Amino acid sequence: MSEAAPGIPDSAAFATPERAELAGAVRALIDAVMSVEDVEAETLHAVAQEVEQLTFRLGRGRDAGAGYRPRSHGDYLPRSPIVGESSPLSPRLDWEVVARDDGSPGVEARGTFGAAYEGPPSFVHGGWVACAFDEVLGIANIVAGNPGMTARLTVHYRKPTPLFRELVLRAWVERVEGRRIMSRAEMYDGDTLTAEAEGLFVQPRPEVAHQYFGPPA
Repeated sequence: MSEAAPGIPDSAAFATPERAELAGAVRALIDAVMSVEDVEAETLHAVAQEVEQLTFRLGRGRDAGAGYRPRSHGDYLPRSPIVGESSPLSPRLDWEVVARDDGSPGVEARGTFGAAYEGPPSFVHGGWVACAFDEVLGIANIVAGNPGMTARLTVHYRKPTPLFRELVLRAWVERVEGRRIMSRAEMYDGDTLTAEAEGLFVQPRPEVAHQYFGPPA
């Protein structure tokens, strides 16, 4: 749902339904590679050869990091490792803008972490929990009209976060002081709070933003 974020249009050339379909299939392949144990060596070898052929069909063998090229910052959400519908690395958390009790905008995201995100057996790796918080907090900042760069992220791990269960993340901006944005987020498994986070974000000065990201769109 990244189109809901003001000022962050998706790239029409990249974020297509067909690419999202491919990303979903690769995501399932990654989960199978991480989960299925009773497979003959010959089958693993044959599948590897097929995947290699498919990779070549997409243009493998390109220069500069398998084809990566600098681009504008207007299409990063489809590639996000957390919410990116076009990224096979993401657990694919779907998010939406919600109204909080005081009428201010917040973000609610829902999704499931599969086998590729395991830390302790049957639970999500804490690093992925932190990554998810960083992403949804950043989106909440944008939705509230206060985009910024992460200066500090503090995560409080309350309970182990389970794999293969739908999780709900809620994020909102708590206050803004000049260029400093203070935001909070929570992660739930049903009614159980598994983790919460506090983020400090800073809006870069115009000249610094230009240096990092180029001229405004």
